[in-house]
This record gives sequence, C-alpha cells and structure tokens, in this order.
Amino acid sequence: PRPNCTPATAGRPPVDLCGSFLPATSWQSGVCCRKLHSGADGSKPSPAAAPDRRPFSRITREDLDSFRKIVPGRVITDPDLLESSNVDWLKSVRGSSEVLLRPQTTEEVSKILKYCNGRNLALNPQGGNTGLVGGSVPVYDEIVLSTALMNNILTFDGISGILTCQAGCVLENVSIYLEERDYIMPLDLGAKGSCHIGGNVATNAGGLRLLRYGSLHGTVLGLEVVLADGRVLDCLATLRKDNTGYDLKQLFIGSEGTLGVITAVSILCPRKPKSVNVVFLGCETFEQLLKTFQLCRGMLGEIMSAYEFLDSECMRLLNTHLKLPNPISDCSFYVVIETSGSDPTHDGEKLHNFLEEAMNSSLVTDGTVATEDSKIKALWSMRERVTEALTHDGFTYKYDISLPVERIYQLVTDMREHLGGRAKSVVGYGHVGDGNLHLNITSPAKDPALLAAIEPFVYEWTASCHGSISAEHGLGLKKRNYIYYSKPRQVVALMGDIKAMLDPKGILNPYKTLPDDLK
Repeated sequence: PRPNCTPATAGRPPVDLCGSFLPATSWQSGVCCRKLHSGADGSKPSPAAAPDRRPFSRITREDLDSFRKIVPGRVITDPDLLESSNVDWLKSVRGSSEVLLRPQTTEEVSKILKYCNGRNLALNPQGGNTGLVGGSVPVYDEIVLSTALMNNILTFDGISGILTCQAGCVLENVSIYLEERDYIMPLDLGAKGSCHIGGNVATNAGGLRLLRYGSLHGTVLGLEVVLADGRVLDCLATLRKDNTGYDLKQLFIGSEGTLGVITAVSILCPRKPKSVNVVFLGCETFEQLLKTFQLCRGMLGEIMSAYEFLDSECMRLLNTHLKLPNPISDCSFYVVIETSGSDPTHDGEKLHNFLEEAMNSSLVTDGTVATEDSKIKALWSMRERVTEALTHDGFTYKYDISLPVERIYQLVTDMREHLGGRAKSVVGYGHVGDGNLHLNITSPAKDPALLAAIEPFVYEWTASCHGSISAEHGLGLKKRNYIYYSKPRQVVALMGDIKAMLDPKGILNPYKTLPDDLK
C-alpha cells in the first residue's frame, strides 16, 4: 500500500491534493510556503534556468596584469584550457569564463579576493568539478578560482588521527596517505579520484561512510576560509572540544562557496579497520529490504559501516552499458552491506549469524560475501558505478532526496506511475542507512516536456513527506529556487542576511544556492 505521507497537522502547514504546502502567513507559525511563485504575468519560468547576469564588472587587460602579479605563470586565458572549467561533469551547465586562476597559497587567494571585491568582479571557486547541481562552474563570465594546486597535506597527528591539509587535496590521494599510516578518511565517494577535500566540505558531501562516521559537520574540526573582501578567517582548530563562542566553521560547511573560499581543512580520521567484509544480497520486495536493514542493525551493531541499495533497473543498466555481471541471481532489489571492525573472528561470527537469520526468515533470496580486496572492490562497483552507467543511457535528470527511510522507494514507484512511458528509465538507489534516495530519470535527449512532468511533482511529493530536496548534492544553480520546499521563508531570509553580511557585493559564486528572490 502507498505510505501515508500526509503531514500531521500540529505545527505543520496544510497540504493540498497535489501534496504541496499551502502558504504560511506569519513568522510565528514556524512553517513555510512550500510553493514557487509565478511571474507577474502568471507565467512560470523554469526555476532551474539561469537568472539575468548581475551588474558585475567585466575583465580588463589591467585586471589580467594585476592577477599575473599575484599568481605569476598561473593565469590561464587559453579557451581550450578553460573548456573543462566552464563545463560541469554532467555537461549540463556551461559557463563562459575567460580567466582561470590557480593559486598555491592562502595568501594568494586572499589577494585575489581582495582585488576582485574592490573591482566588483564575480568569482567561481572550483575544486574537482564533480558537482551534480551546477554549483562548481560559472554561469556567465565569472573568474574561475581553482584550488587544484593547493594540494599539500600540512600535518597529521598519528595519535589523535587529526589531519590538516589544503583544500585542493584529492580525496583518493588523502585516503592513500592515511591508509599507509593505518587510518582512513571518514568520507568515501564514487568521485574520490577527482573531488577535492575543500569541495567536499563546501558541499557537505555525504557518501558511503556517513552511516558509520557521521557527516562532515561532525568530523571537520577546523577550517581556514578566505572571505569575499580578502580577510582570512582562521578557524583551523585541531581540537575535538572547543566551546568558546560561536562555531563559525559550520557556516561554511555546505555553503557551496557562496560565503567564503575554503583553503584548508582539519578533519578527524578513524583508524583503519583490521577486518572488512562486504555482502551483496538480493530481496524481492522493498519491505523485505527494510526488514533486513532492521535485522542488520540489531545483529551487526557496531561493525556495520554501510547499508546501500539499488533496484533491478540499476542492475539492468550496469549489465547493459558497463557489462558488469550480476554476482547473484536476479532480484527486484539489491543490498550492499559493509562491516568493519578490529577482530576478523568476531566480525565473521556476527556476520554469519546475521546471514543465517536473514535467509531463514526469507528476507533474502540470494547473496555473496567478499573478504578479499579484489572481490570487495568488485561488489562495491555494483553500487558505485550506477552513476556511470546512467551516463550511457541518455540524458539524465538527477534528484538527491532525503526522506523517512520507510518512504524512500515509494517515490520511485510513484514517479514511474506518474510519468508512464514518457521516460526511458526511472531508477532508484542510495543510502538506506540515512534515508537518502538517488532518483534518476533518463530520456534519449534533453526533453523539456519530460522535465515539466518531473518538476515540481518530485519536490511536492518530497515536501509532503517532510523530506529534503537535497540530501547531499547541494542546491547549486539548478535547485536554488526550490529551497522553499525544504526550508521556511524566515530561515531562507536569514541565510540571505548572512550572505549579505559576509559578501555584500555578492561576488562569491553568484546565482547559486540562494533563490533569485533574495537579491
């Protein structure tokens, strides 16, 4: 049966038949209008479309000369070299920046921002450019500030496990560094070979280990940030406890480069587990998958580090486009469970008991276990490479939704019913452990009519369940105007006040994160 996503009435706004919230009328109500507003003529321009260019200055020859003094030999103006910085990973957003700056130090970043602020030049901070919502590339001619050359590990404390590094360090490189010292990063992403630590923090990336180690709001201990006017905010603490005043670093985690440019990060890293197991299981219904999750939490407890899922449509795409064979028999749903601990015997016994109970309870129809690195990587690839498989299936509309765990797949089912045969594929996968669904819809080519059918349906559905329209990807350019589906107006207004205080000219990553009505 369809889950009841109708919000409770106490302290919540009423809901209309399509599932969107009706307007709230006062600050005191504590609720928000979760609808977008029409234009003055009643028209509804695409909320994801780029707004008009703001009155920022244009780059001049004198500006280029000034930048060459700040970062000699690292001012890029060759259009061919700028191409990859102007286009996002999905090739869905393209800017027209004519300048790429590649600083190596915080001091250089400070000088660049101070100059840009004085000249009213807009700037786009960029890490590995692996974002999925158009937040990491220019919209117009903003200067691209790349952190790629800020890639040094500054310190590592082998006793506390606290690492301090520059923002341009690639996640995979840091992971290798730590593993050689018997530690791991608390963060693991499919894009780890390209993404930068600074970008991870700026977008509050979630990833595959969040279930075990929590979000970056907890594991990041300190940040160094350059503000729009060039001031350097030194919050680069390496203390696990510091209760002196406001925790300002939290403002910049998830701010998508709109409040300041992160130049260095200190992060708490866990010890490398001595025992790692990965299990790939098949379930016939999503209800069985959820019951397996409950059983897993109860029987595996402290050694469970990941619980991921993908549906049969994902498996079809993996088979078809990447030629990855299904490691078990065909099922409606697949689960990837990872355990990590310090005692192989203890962990193996707990895992054996869990699998025995899951099979005897008919929750799981088939499965396989991996303990060797090569097989572990092979099983993880079934989950991590779904995004890659989707790129071969056509133009992809991607949605990163946070929902109550028991509701997450119902959105996929309802979307298929809603779209009928208009989409090529509608697939669901994600992080069951933290209620994060990745809903992906493909078509042979970009299709405005299909998009109009998807949006705002997907956001109204999510709002009706008190979910979030962005669990871990951020808002960027594409979703900035949908923020009201997840946040009350007074909260968004306060965000605008903070932005105005820290970046009064609005030069940092303009047109991103905050809605167009906060100008």
